[in-house]
Order: sequence, then C-alpha cells, then structure tokens
Amino acid sequence: MNRHATNMVEDDTFIFADNENEPDFADEAKVTGSWKILIVDDEPEIHKITELALANTLVGNCRLEFLHAYSGKEALDILTTVKDIAVILLDVVMESDDAGLMAVRKIRENLKLTDVRIILRTGQPGYAPEESVIMEYDINDYKTKTELTRNKLLTSVFSAIRSFQQLSVISQSRNFLEQINTLNQELISTEQFQEFTDLLVGNSNKLFAGGTDAALLLNYSKDKKFVPEDGFWVNRGIGAYQQYTDMRFECVMSENVVHLISKAIKTSGHVFEDDIEIIYIEAKSCTAILVLNNSIVETISAALLQTYCANVGSSLDNSILIKQVSQVAYQDRLTGLANRSRFIQLLDLYTKNRLSGDRVMLLDIDHFSDINDGLGQEAGNALLLCVTERLKNSLDPSVTIARIGADIFGFIGTTKTLDTNVVLPLFNQSFQAEEHLIPINATLGICDKLNGGKNGLSVLKHTNIALNKAKKDTQSRYRFYETEMEDETSWRLGMIRSLVNDFNHGKLQVWYQPQLNVKTGRFDGMEALLRWPNSDGGFISPLIFIPLAEYSGLIVELGMWVLEQSCEQVKKLEQLGLTGLRVAVNISMPQFRNSNFVQNVIETAKKYDVDPEQIELEITESVVMDDPKLVIIALEELKKNKFAIAIDDFGTGFSSLSYLQQLPLDRIKVDREFIKDIGEGGDGIIAETVITLSQKLGKETVAEGIETQFQLDFIRNLNCDVSQGYFHAKPMPAEQLETFLLGQQPDVEP
Repeated sequence: MNRHATNMVEDDTFIFADNENEPDFADEAKVTGSWKILIVDDEPEIHKITELALANTLVGNCRLEFLHAYSGKEALDILTTVKDIAVILLDVVMESDDAGLMAVRKIRENLKLTDVRIILRTGQPGYAPEESVIMEYDINDYKTKTELTRNKLLTSVFSAIRSFQQLSVISQSRNFLEQINTLNQELISTEQFQEFTDLLVGNSNKLFAGGTDAALLLNYSKDKKFVPEDGFWVNRGIGAYQQYTDMRFECVMSENVVHLISKAIKTSGHVFEDDIEIIYIEAKSCTAILVLNNSIVETISAALLQTYCANVGSSLDNSILIKQVSQVAYQDRLTGLANRSRFIQLLDLYTKNRLSGDRVMLLDIDHFSDINDGLGQEAGNALLLCVTERLKNSLDPSVTIARIGADIFGFIGTTKTLDTNVVLPLFNQSFQAEEHLIPINATLGICDKLNGGKNGLSVLKHTNIALNKAKKDTQSRYRFYETEMEDETSWRLGMIRSLVNDFNHGKLQVWYQPQLNVKTGRFDGMEALLRWPNSDGGFISPLIFIPLAEYSGLIVELGMWVLEQSCEQVKKLEQLGLTGLRVAVNISMPQFRNSNFVQNVIETAKKYDVDPEQIELEITESVVMDDPKLVIIALEELKKNKFAIAIDDFGTGFSSLSYLQQLPLDRIKVDREFIKDIGEGGDGIIAETVITLSQKLGKETVAEGIETQFQLDFIRNLNCDVSQGYFHAKPMPAEQLETFLLGQQPDVEP
C-alpha cells in the first residue's frame, strides 16, 4: 500500500462532510440513459465514497453509471474495451508516484481518446502536475481530495459531462461528415447505376447503424424512361426488403411501412417512428426514399441529416445522368439490348474472368437486307424485335445478349447454354412481324475461350472471322474459330496492303493479248490484262489479286487505271500507223455500283481522243446476275455512246438466256473451258452450241484459249469471228505488243 494510504483514508472519510448545499435527487421517471464514470483509485474506500456522493444524480435526464479500476493499467484495459466513457476520476498516485499522469499520457496519445474528460485527484498536494502537463494532456480539472466536498465534486462532474457531451457532438459531426464525404466519393466513382444504388443502400445503412433490413425507393416521374408508370418503386432492397426489388412499394410492403412512406411523400419530409426511419431525399432528377430499420437516424442533428440528403441527391443526379448517357452510348435503341461498344466492354470483362462464360457467339440473320428491301424497314425492325424477344425468352437467363450490327446478335455464355443445337432450332419456326409471317435462317460464328484473344476486341474479331467463314460455307450454318482462319485473314489483309502499296507506286502493269480476225487473218484487237509483278521476278495470279481488289474496293480505281492505260496504248499504236484496233477491258461489279462509272468511261475516251467503238467493255455472267437491272441500265447508256459490249466466259455462270436478249451486246466470248475439249477427246459440242446461239442472236463470237491448229480450224468452220489464245500470241507488255503488231503477218489464209 502507498505510504500515505492510512492518513488519506482517515482524511477522505470526511471528504464529503459539507452537505449544506446538496441538490435534490432527480425523478426516476425522467431517466433516459446513462453517463459512464470511470473511477480510478488504488483505495477501495475512495470508490465507495465517490459513488455514494454521486448516486441517484441525473445529468440531462441520464443517470451516472460507475466503472472501477484500481490501477493505471487496469484503467487502460477498461478504456480499450468499453466505449463512450464520459468522465474519468483519476488518482495521480497509485502503483507509482506518477501512475495517474502516465495513464493520462497513454489515454491521449496511445488510445487516441480525445473526448473523454479527466479529473485528476490526489491526496498529496506535492504531487500536483505542472500547468504545462494539464494543458498538454487536456486535463479537465485537478483537485486535492480534501478540496472535493460533495457539491464541488458534483460541479466538476457536471461540468466535465457537459464538456464531454459537446465534444462528442463535435466528434460525431466530424466523423459523420467524413463518412458522408467517403460515401460521396465512392458513389461518384461508380459507373453502373445498379452498382450505385447497391452502394448507396448498403453504406447508408452502415452510416446510420441500421439493422438487417433497408430499402431504396425511387420515383422517376421526371424521367419516365426508367419505369412503366409514375410512383415509388423499390430500386434496391436488402434483408427482408430484397424480395421487393423492382416492385411498387404499396403492393408489397407491410401496412405500417406503407403508411409511414406515404406520410413522408405527403409531407415531403422525414418520418421517424418506433423502429422504422424514413429519410426523404429530393434530387433534381428524381425523389428517393430510404427506409431503415432500427437505425440511429433520429439521433443525428437536422443539419447533418440535411447534409447527407444534399450529397446523396447530388450523387443521384450524377448517376442518373451517367445512366442516361450510358443508355445512348451503350444500348441499342431498337431492341434495348447492349450495343457493339457495350458488348466489347463485356468481352473485356469476359477475357479477364470477371464475367462468367466460356463461349462467345455471333448470329447473323440470313438475307435480312432482302426483307428490308422487300417488306420495308418497319417490317425489318418488327422482325428484329421478334427475334430479340425469342432469344431472351428461350436462351438461359445467364446468357448475355447484344445487338452489334444491323442483323447481327452477339452472345456470351457457356458451351452448354450456347450449343448450336440450342440456338439454331430457335429459327425453325417463322416469326410473326406485324402482319407478316417471316421464315428466316441464321448463321453462327463461334469462338470458345480456349481459342479466345487477350481482350474483347480480339475475341470479337475471332468470332467474326468464324461467322464470315460460316456464311461462305453452303454445307453448314455455323463455324468454330480456328487459328488457321486468322492466319488466312492476316495473309489476305497483308496482300491487300501490298497491292495498294504497289499500285500507288506504279508497280502494276497492263499487258495485252492480241486477238486474230479469223476471216481476214489479221490482228485487229487485243485484250487488256492486269499484271502484278512479285519480288521473285514472276507475277501474282489474277485469280488471287482480282478478288482481293474487289473485296477491298480498290478494283474501282484499278479498273479506271487499266482503261486509261488501254486508251493511251490505242493512241500510241495509231501514231505508229496501226489504226482501227480495238482493245477489250474487263469491268467488275463494284465498278457498276459506282454512280460515276458510266460518265468516267465516257470522259476517259474523250480525254485520250479515242473512238468509243475502239473500246470494248467486257463483263462476265456473274456480274450480270449480281444485279441485272443496274448492269443493263449502265450498258445501255454506254451502248448509246457507241462503246462496244462483250460478255466474257459465257456458259459458265448458268445464267438465264432471257438476260442474253436484254443485254446490248456486240460480242459473246466462248469460255476456254469449252474450247480445250476440241481435239482432246471432246467433240466441242458446247462450243459449237454457243457459237451457233451467238450467230442466231446476231452477235460476233470470240473463242478464247485457242492453243492448236485443230482448234482454230474447228472454230473457223463454225464461222467464229475472232480467235484468242497462246496459238497466236501470249499476253505481252506494251513494248512487245507494238513490235509484234508492226511485224504481224497473217497466220492463215482467209
């Protein structure tokens, strides 16, 4: 025991003898809570006397609740575990002469308890702390025990409690504002509206120390795009309210809760009753109501609650604006599905394993443009809505569906939910689009995760490659992505780049193959043939690069360049005395689709001062069949301007003979496939039929691929007009053509 203990007890026995001004005890009915008082002293008698002196005293309708510690260490242990201690009555001298002061230091510095009030007591005035210590450690009062009569003790405790109360309010306000600020920052950082409301409900419930049940109601009457009708809808619920999400609150909540919410709506204010707290939040874009159970909302000051509502309202406005912008940027207007941009975002999550699934699929509606053209865009849109509805109702709910093109849908799912045997049968039954019953088929491109790319865009590219392969495959309605497909695509794109580059650098050439007039025995024409030299001194086959040029659209520019080169060559031959020669130039379908094609041909002939009759424009059957009406109109206009027209490779396209009568043709070219059989075991019956048909139609005939004298004699006997082939001359560059024609001699007697 402390060396002063005996004397202290004897003195302290009379410490509260002065009761002259003792206040009356408070009415028990007024008690609403308690203030926690920690008595720290190594003498048990002091604990008893202090508690006796302060017993049955109310401060602000709260009684005093006493806790006891008999050493500085024991006091620190209690303060570590027990919260909201208002006042500490602390003895300075206990297990050591400065035990009390050491405890104060640790309370303030280690435990960071700044609100609790400390009253130091000592039985030895000589142990009083210096004034600097009292100031530094925020000591509320310092008294010797002999000074503390009951009234003085009550006064010190009352003062300390009120000081603690004020500091607590300040701390609570500061902490609450910090939490609001944190909540606001978290809300602002969310991109998705549902994530925003989830965060708002959950964190607000924690902020107000609510129970397990909470709900957020929203009224979008100011923007009716969000809900089918006016009124408050449960946007997000937790606990017992979770089951009410996306429902009208009047239809699902209990009668009492509905009554309280209705009261808040009617008064445009908060409602607190029993264990239910209703927070009314007015934003510019909507009105929100937060329903909390068993929270501390009612204890929060009106100013703090208003600050919370203002911050949440502002965040709601921002989030709804982001949602509206997101709908424009990431939602397909017609179907309401995710659009291409959003689908790529989702694919990014998919590649990072943040979106479940192991298969991506693209679905293309076959011949959708024909439906739009034939039935109109409204019918086409109605069909797309029908397809969307069937997909949503038939596919597993876990499947992500997007519309990423006019008639292309994208899916993210599993090998089970996106099996071809699941998806393709959805198109076995016709679709009722308005008054039209429309049967359609679909083609699928599929990329499994095992073969997927590093990001969303690469996965989409892979799946699209598979879709394009499937569309070209007449035997199957779907294809799975394989690495070889991308290799082929990369090769094709590389070839296109090289073709464009070489064309721009003047590396392409126009060669000419002479044509023999069978009747006169003289060469009176030639066919212009495009050649692409490679780095090995050879040439890349036209069978390879012409389709690439058509695919890339370069063929339009290439075609006009070949025509210009041909016109320039005809003029040069005329200057050499070789007049009346005709040059045949091949025309592709993309050229016909160019609205300036006919005018460009006419102007090119004028530019080089070439008689249009010397220009023969060759088309194939496939070109005619691609768009007969467009081709015939263009050819008729060219024919009016005296250009010659020929159809190449006749008989290989299985076209209708009716088009042959409609086309303004001058010549029909017999394909080399029908010529090569002559004298090679075949009887040349098809070649004979084509030549005879041409003559019946009053057209000249050109036989391609003549390689032997026998073949030449055969077509001459059929009165074929022109012969072209290796038997006479191979294709040659312009310089060789000039030399060849200048030295030409009739190969046969007429």
